[in-house]
Amino acid sequence: MWIKGPLISLVKLEVIKLSVEYFLKRTQQSIHALKEISFSVYPGQFLTILGPSGCGKTTLLNAIAGLLPIQAGEILMDNKPILGPGRERAMVFQAPALMPWRTVLRNVTYGLEVQGVRLAEARNHARRYIKLVGLTGFEENYPHELSGGMQQRVNLARALVTEPELLLLDEPLAALDPLLRESMQQEIQRIWMQTGTTAVFVTHLISEAVYLGDRVMMLSERPGQVRELVEVDLPRPRPLRIRQNPRFREMEDYLWNLLLNEFNAVDHSRNGWTATHG
Repeated sequence: MWIKGPLISLVKLEVIKLSVEYFLKRTQQSIHALKEISFSVYPGQFLTILGPSGCGKTTLLNAIAGLLPIQAGEILMDNKPILGPGRERAMVFQAPALMPWRTVLRNVTYGLEVQGVRLAEARNHARRYIKLVGLTGFEENYPHELSGGMQQRVNLARALVTEPELLLLDEPLAALDPLLRESMQQEIQRIWMQTGTTAVFVTHLISEAVYLGDRVMMLSERPGQVRELVEVDLPRPRPLRIRQNPRFREMEDYLWNLLLNEFNAVDHSRNGWTATHG
């Protein structure tokens, strides 16, 4: 949802002139990943992030999660600085990374157990989120007995069960085949609309960014900077067929041209890659 009017001051996440640099011991090189990034995310909003490979999208999520030190700037949540990991934030990674010796139910209860919640209570709470992600009946299955899409649903339930105020998703659907990926996009939209959680979602697919996002943030080539923030003025809930909507295609083309400009801004012969639409 795009919040307007008097509620605009109620910012959930604010990134102010953020710069991140890190040192690679193997190459003895300093990498300037992000440079003076500034943006805001409002309560209940779904922000998607696009940009060329290596532009710092994952670095940005890790910084918001409190997993990386920052060299300059601030990250504020509810006007309080983020100084490290916190229960109010949860991250969903590209690989589910489920614990193979635990069932679906016990994978989902893990975060609650770490927080000291009694197992009986954790189990009951976890079952509600297993139902939310559409896995009722699979509580006692082990990860190796599930498809890739089902494993990612478990991953999502595990993040949601602690009821975070901010959900960070780092290309969580990248490993899925195209049809399953679209189906999971629809499921993520449904779950997000039911929970009302503020979400920041990194992707490399323009259509995914438009379909899921209230706003799309385009980052530049490294060091990543905010090139543009684009509001997605499409109604929700969005059916999968909305991709045929002329307005959807218009926004997709606009973002594609922004991304293409980033590719054209670098020396292709030196970097050894080319831009492709998709």
